[in-house]
Amino acid sequence: MHPDEMKHFASDTRTRKTEAKATDRLPRPLNRQRRFLTPVGNPSDPEGLFAYMRRHLEYLETKGHTNAGLYNSERYVRVFIRWCAPRALTRPTQIGEHEIEQYQFQLSHRRKDNGELLSVFSQRSALVPLRGYFRWLTRSGCLDHDPTCNMELPRPKQTLPKYVLTAHEAEVVLRQPDIGKQLGLRDRAMLEVLYSTGLRRMELANLRLSDVDRRRGLVFVNQGKWQKDRWVPISRRALDWIHRYQLEVRPSIVTRPDDETLFLTHNGLPFNESWLSTTISRYVRDANLGKQGSCHLFRHTLATLMLENGADIRFIQAMLGHADLKSTQIYAHVAIKQLKKVHRRTHPGGRTPADEEQASLPLQRCDSLPTQAKPFTPAGSDSAAEAAARYLLLQHRLTEDSRWH
Repeated sequence: MHPDEMKHFASDTRTRKTEAKATDRLPRPLNRQRRFLTPVGNPSDPEGLFAYMRRHLEYLETKGHTNAGLYNSERYVRVFIRWCAPRALTRPTQIGEHEIEQYQFQLSHRRKDNGELLSVFSQRSALVPLRGYFRWLTRSGCLDHDPTCNMELPRPKQTLPKYVLTAHEAEVVLRQPDIGKQLGLRDRAMLEVLYSTGLRRMELANLRLSDVDRRRGLVFVNQGKWQKDRWVPISRRALDWIHRYQLEVRPSIVTRPDDETLFLTHNGLPFNESWLSTTISRYVRDANLGKQGSCHLFRHTLATLMLENGADIRFIQAMLGHADLKSTQIYAHVAIKQLKKVHRRTHPGGRTPADEEQASLPLQRCDSLPTQAKPFTPAGSDSAAEAAARYLLLQHRLTEDSRWH
C-alpha cells in the first residue's frame, strides 16, 4: 500500500483537532460549515474529483442536509480523492468498478494506529458517502455508469454496548468534577444532563438556554439526529445544576454577542463535539471503574437502568429519539437484572430454599386458564401501550406548540 494512501484514517484525530482549533475561533453561524481548509486532488481542474465534490456538497445543502451530514460526506469523499492521487486518478470518468473494488478491499485491510483493523462501522461510514457521491454524478449526467452500483457494503454485526454503568458507578463519575472551580461546575451540570436525559453529544452541544423548561421539567431537542425535534424529561437534580451553572459560571465566560448556547468552553464558545467527548471521557477514566466511554456511555446507562426498573421500551425509544424500535431493543439484551431473576426462579441449580418451596406448589392446569387472558392492569391506570401512546401524543403536541410559539 502506498504510504500516502488512506492517510486520513491514520491521522484523522490529529487532523480534526488542528482544523477544529482554526474553526473554533469563528462566530457560531460559520462554525461547523467549513471544517476542511486544504484542497485535495487537483482543485484547479473544473472536471476533477474535487470540483465535483464541491458541487455535490452544494446539492446536498439544497436538500436540507445538516452541517454534520455535509461534514461527513466531505470527509470521506476527501479520503477517496486522496487515495486516487498516487494512482493518477483525477476525474470521475477514470473511476470504474475495479477501482471501487480495490478501494473497498484496502479499506477492509487497513489498520488503525493501534494495530486494529477498521471496524465494519468505520468501513460503512467511509463507503456510504462515496456511493452517494457517484450516484449523484450518474444522475447529473457526468457519468454514464455508476461504478458503485454493484458495491456490497460490509454487514454490521449486532453488538451489545461494551460498557454500561450501574447506578452507583454513575454517581461516582458525576462526583469527579471539582465543583469548586468554574469549569468543574459546568462539567458537573453537563454530566447531570447526560445522565438524566441520554442526549447525544451533538444534541448536548447544541442546547440553547430556551430549550430548558424548568417549569415543566423538560428539555427540547431541536433538530436532533435525522433533523427530528423531541421533548425529553429531565430530573429536578439536573435542572438545579443547570440553574447553578447559569448563575455562577456562564455569565463570566460568555462572549458577545451571546447566541444563547447553554454550555460554553472556557473562552465562551460552543463546544466542538470531539472536545466534548474528550472532556466527558476524562471523568469516566478518573473514576477508576475499569470502564471506558464518553457521552454515549450515559445514553447506554440511562436506557439500561430505566429498562431494568420497569420502563416500557417504547418510552425509552421516545426518550432516545430512535426512529426504529430495533435500535432500542438492543438494551433488552443488556438489561440483565430481570433475566437473572427469572433464571434464579426457574433454573433448578439457581433456586434458593424459598424458591424450592414455591416450586413444590401444584401447578394450575393450562386448560383451566381462560383462552383470552388479558394482562393485569391496576384499576384506574393505563396499560403500557396506552401510556406510551399518550406520551408520544404529548411529544407531538409539545413540538407543535414550540413551532407556533
